[in-house]
Amino acid sequence: MIERHQDSRGLLTLRLNRPEKANALTPDMLQQLIAVLRGAEGARAVILTGTGKVFSAGADLDAAKAGLATSPLWEELSATLAAMPCLKVAALNGTLAGGANGMALACDLRIAVPTAKVFYPVMQLGYLPQPSDAARMRALIGPARTKMVLAAGQKLSAQEAYDYGLIDRIVAPEDLLPTAEALVEPSLAADPEVARAILQACAPT
Repeated sequence: MIERHQDSRGLLTLRLNRPEKANALTPDMLQQLIAVLRGAEGARAVILTGTGKVFSAGADLDAAKAGLATSPLWEELSATLAAMPCLKVAALNGTLAGGANGMALACDLRIAVPTAKVFYPVMQLGYLPQPSDAARMRALIGPARTKMVLAAGQKLSAQEAYDYGLIDRIVAPEDLLPTAEALVEPSLAADPEVARAILQACAPT
């Protein structure tokens, strides 16, 4: 359910592949993502995407009822991804929902197809967001707009998410992966130390 490919240049592409369930995430999928990222020696860029018309619906409903909604695995995954010293791009092939927001927020850049929507209905479902998700969202779009998403439960269109600053570019579906690959190309071609230093210089203080 997680496809991975790392090429000779160090580009690691991870694809959520459970389209029949809207790429809803199970504990096994989260653990697999964490393991792949931790074992990705030599990765110089990461692209995270999905199969089908939804990037991820968040937690699998049955797994959520069994405790996944409040599992530390979400925070572990986003922390692992954020800590990777390379450029990370979330290529959102469709809607981004619930706990799956953590993965996208932990990336450096987010691009999306025009039909994508972004929502994180923790208030409606009675769960707290992961602490780093709220903090990263607030750093990107400010406290008031973060409250629009988390407290007011607003579902953002791709254009609204772009206007907020939650998405960095909207691209046609056929251009999604080529655009993501073009965005990481300079990092792949650069001296690794230079690439890391530039990312560190861009990090929020």
